Amino acid sequence: MAAIPSFIRDNVYIASSEVTAAAEDAALAIRDFDHEFGSGIAPFSAILLRTESVSSSQIENVTANARSIEMAVLGDDSKRNATLVVDNVAAMNAALAAADALDTAAVLEMHRALMKHADPKGAGIWRSEPVWIGRSSSSPVGADFVAPDARRVPALMDDLMAYAGRNDVQVLSQAAIAHAQFETIHPFTDGNGRTGRALMHAMLRNKGLTRAVTVPVSAGLLNHVREYHDALTAYRKGDPDGIILLTSEATFRAIDNGRRLAGDITAARARWKDVIKARKDAAAWKIADLLARQPVVNAKLLEDRLGLSGPTIWRQMQVLEEAGVVQGFDKFKRGRHWKSDEILDALDAFAARSGRRGRG
Repeated sequence: MAAIPSFIRDNVYIASSEVTAAAEDAALAIRDFDHEFGSGIAPFSAILLRTESVSSSQIENVTANARSIEMAVLGDDSKRNATLVVDNVAAMNAALAAADALDTAAVLEMHRALMKHADPKGAGIWRSEPVWIGRSSSSPVGADFVAPDARRVPALMDDLMAYAGRNDVQVLSQAAIAHAQFETIHPFTDGNGRTGRALMHAMLRNKGLTRAVTVPVSAGLLNHVREYHDALTAYRKGDPDGIILLTSEATFRAIDNGRRLAGDITAARARWKDVIKARKDAAAWKIADLLARQPVVNAKLLEDRLGLSGPTIWRQMQVLEEAGVVQGFDKFKRGRHWKSDEILDALDAFAARSGRRGRG
């Protein structure tokens, strides 16, 4: 039987003291992390947003290594999963861009960006058919959860976004509950998990908890996928404590992992300062700064982003290759590319530490 969720627009939920304290501590940790890395390391906001998108995709078993993802950013569509991760980055950017106006139109835009390659016909459109979780893909019989009738989706989403817009609820608890309600509504035929997690980040930005960076909460959830799904099930049975507590705990894990990633990138940039033999005003330094957030580049990207001419690009990339900062390679039909193995290794190490554990 299809679920019939309650409306939550005016919901007043008082969590246990343990959960309330955990959510408040996690919120403070997010604010501190945002302040620390939002102002101190310029390229880190882009890297963190990318890592959140990678982890959110991994929860849905969409995996790709850092190099494949960076190639997809440059337009290489030969690796489908990498393309889907890049679409998730686009969905996250849409979420943050819409943070000032949380409404259903913003959610549809997030989904449109996410699914533009995976399901172009269904992208950005509420579902019109039944969906369920578990067992058979052809019938809801015996399913773990059957989402609400499609005709209920528009009203449920209007109600959810009204709740998301409230300013009288503890922010992290509100974001966790909104996410769980979104997953209960399951408003799309596909892409619900990734869109719902993007919505959480839009809410954190809307409430001012984050201003410059994206805390990769999904990397923390990825460590405990079974518990994550169990917490969503408990929410559907009327107990939000689990999803609030798990989101709080995931926040601390994500922040710890994010700090380690920041340390790896900072160490790489410090080493580059010692080995790059170029004048202080040379374009090689601008390219090095770009590599810290875009670790695979080609001539077109460098021309578009930095305004460099072709001859300048080749001269400066030779300097960086000789210093061991980049490694050049040729991509069939796409010309010469350069990669920073140090940054790619740091991103893959972040993903490995996140590690999907448990099944659900």
